[in-house]
Amino acid sequence: MKKDQKIKVGISIGDLNGIGAEIVFKTFADSMMLDFCTPVLFASVKTLSYVKKILASQVGLHGIDTVSSALEGKVNVLNVWKEPVKIQFGEATEETGKYALKSFVRATKALKDGEIDVLVTAPINKATIQTDDFKFPGHTDYLAKELEGDAMMLMATDTLKVGLLTDHVAVKDVAVHITPEVITQKVETLYKTLQCDFGIHVPKIALLGINPHVGDNGVIGDEDDKVLIPTLEKIRDTGKIVYGPYAADSFFGSGNYKNFDAILAAYHDQGLIPFKTLSFGKGVNYTAGLSQIRTSPDHGTAYEIAGQNKADHGSFREAVFMAIEMYRKREDYKELTQNVLKVSPRKSVNKGRQAPKES
Repeated sequence: MKKDQKIKVGISIGDLNGIGAEIVFKTFADSMMLDFCTPVLFASVKTLSYVKKILASQVGLHGIDTVSSALEGKVNVLNVWKEPVKIQFGEATEETGKYALKSFVRATKALKDGEIDVLVTAPINKATIQTDDFKFPGHTDYLAKELEGDAMMLMATDTLKVGLLTDHVAVKDVAVHITPEVITQKVETLYKTLQCDFGIHVPKIALLGINPHVGDNGVIGDEDDKVLIPTLEKIRDTGKIVYGPYAADSFFGSGNYKNFDAILAAYHDQGLIPFKTLSFGKGVNYTAGLSQIRTSPDHGTAYEIAGQNKADHGSFREAVFMAIEMYRKREDYKELTQNVLKVSPRKSVNKGRQAPKES
């Protein structure tokens, strides 16, 4: 990509019965957004024009039949389908699930083939997109299959980044899924993404315990003592700055999270409840560890307000900006590290479980 070219942002439209189209329209109703990127919506001009009319949006839509014909300064809509779609705002239907899937699969292919530079996904309903050919819990799992790398859900703002050792896993199965191999791989993925996607040269990472109070020396489960702590000690020997495990119940309330570049939580709600409490409406869901960049807002379809022009587009707008910024950071990182000699990792002197207090 040439330096003077605008980044081409592909957008999968999500569930048309939800707020996806609305937050996209509100984001690009601000014409200044087109100074930063060239958006390509994967949907249908006919369908989106209908939604636009209901929402009384003034955003202009430019229909195209190939991604290569997208124009700078326009909100481009690639016609993934041309037939009419029955839209029922606030309803979870198989029909809109089918078109959400069509949009996402085509957008992923465009990302994989280099037709677009980054992908931003509007919210889907995980139940209505399931088919005989698509049996994935969500965006992340499908992207992990289609794109190279080890996918990891990372919730991010400018000041808070929370990754997960396990994501869409039932609570009763969490401990089984947390193995030394998983911990090592997730730390490696997070460390690398902090360096090349966020420009943090020497990341400092905290891990949260699996059990309450980190197991209380085995009284409340022994997974922390037998699996997490020994694995962290081995990771520190590679030179990575990784602290923990910390008791999750007090970690965020005490403000300790501010001392780290990122946090790895053991499971979905352990990480996402504090993240969304602190950052809801401003956070971004980023799929770290892939060969390409994908972001999304930190919320779902919001059926309860769909079609009412009440949706806050702040998180989606942040997802667009973060995708653009990470694309640039990743290009800079590639440039900086192309010819750098490999250096053997130094052993870390930090063997403790607590980070040093700031003065």
